[in-house]
Amino acid sequence: MLIEKFKIEELNNELLSDHRRKLNAVAPLVRNVEDVLQKLIDFQIAIPSWALGAGGTRFGRFSIGGEPRNLEDKIEDVGLLHALNRSSGAISLHIPWDIPGNINSIRALAAQYGLRFDAVNSNTFQDQPDQQHSYKFGSLQHVDKAVRQQAIDHNIEVIRHGIELGSESLTVWLSDGSCFPGQLNFRKAFQNTLEGLHEIYKALPENWKMFVEYKAYEPNFYSMSVGDWGQSYLYASKLGPKAYTLVDLGHHLPNANIEQIVSLLLMEGKLGGFHFNDSKYGDDDLTVGSINPYQLFLIFNELVEGMDAKGMTHATDLGWMIDASHNVKDPLEDLLQSVEAIKIAYAQALLIDANELADARNNNDVVRCQEILQDAYRTDVRPLVAEARLRAGGVLRPLQVTRQLKIREQLIKQRGLKTVATGL
Repeated sequence: MLIEKFKIEELNNELLSDHRRKLNAVAPLVRNVEDVLQKLIDFQIAIPSWALGAGGTRFGRFSIGGEPRNLEDKIEDVGLLHALNRSSGAISLHIPWDIPGNINSIRALAAQYGLRFDAVNSNTFQDQPDQQHSYKFGSLQHVDKAVRQQAIDHNIEVIRHGIELGSESLTVWLSDGSCFPGQLNFRKAFQNTLEGLHEIYKALPENWKMFVEYKAYEPNFYSMSVGDWGQSYLYASKLGPKAYTLVDLGHHLPNANIEQIVSLLLMEGKLGGFHFNDSKYGDDDLTVGSINPYQLFLIFNELVEGMDAKGMTHATDLGWMIDASHNVKDPLEDLLQSVEAIKIAYAQALLIDANELADARNNNDVVRCQEILQDAYRTDVRPLVAEARLRAGGVLRPLQVTRQLKIREQLIKQRGLKTVATGL
């Protein structure tokens, strides 16, 4: 559904006085406030097509009604999010869940909503109805060369779809691994996987990137063929300059120092991008910033410092995407919350005086280092994020407006109560 510009202006006018009062309180405290606002305007977070329906667990799934029935509906939903927050200007497709029918009409529809196509994602963690070989015991690691070739061919097919859409990157996440000791020869599994990734890498267009995602466990609980950032970095280093590590915030063991991982990968030029979410115990796929917002801020501190040191453009030189599962929330509301949390953490990191922090470090002033970071973190930057959104043509309070306009009720009327989104 489309929200007319006059309606956005009307909704914003009701909130403008309160917004100005809050903005005037924080803006004078921010160095280079106009530069910060422009960076916030430019920063876009891609929405995955699979996150627009109700999620679930291995025990069950509870539909919310009005879920997207097809790719066109998913583009419409992302377009709605982008109209509200002006920060969700890209959609990431999962193949084969979201294979475009008429490619020209799909591209035209995305353009109508001001969207581009972010990374395309392959799927070798499920068996599809028409596939010849099963991935029960792995895909690229499999002992059977025919299974490995099937997985290679699928990834190359995903690249072809991506080229048609105008995407410029491929994300490869492998569920390959083992459940029990002795099940797998680790070296052979690594070598098979590397050989398969090499074949996929060769099919990449010149301007493309390959993101190698890692995960500590699940679905295999003894070993994973790409189980941590070190293994992903090893693959990416052996593949070549177009291969990078992708960091999913939930794909770590408890208490992992993700900010240090991010810093080192960025230093080595092998950090490709992010899948944002949050977790309490493991890969919980929770709303970004809902559990540990301070860690998210610390990660962005390393990102801003590291990207600035390399002269990188914050908005475009890395891939930014949400990857979450919404089991009890309305997915649209959850995604709005996630984007807001990301923009807040980014804005807080932009407040840090890098020279002051460097001076404190050089003098081993640990207390001052902590205060510099926590002063930025404790600053209420929500008015800055809202102002950037306002200047970009969005609404001041997206979540409030979503409920005010009864978006979910309208989608249920349009699509029905029993619709189920494609995907998991």
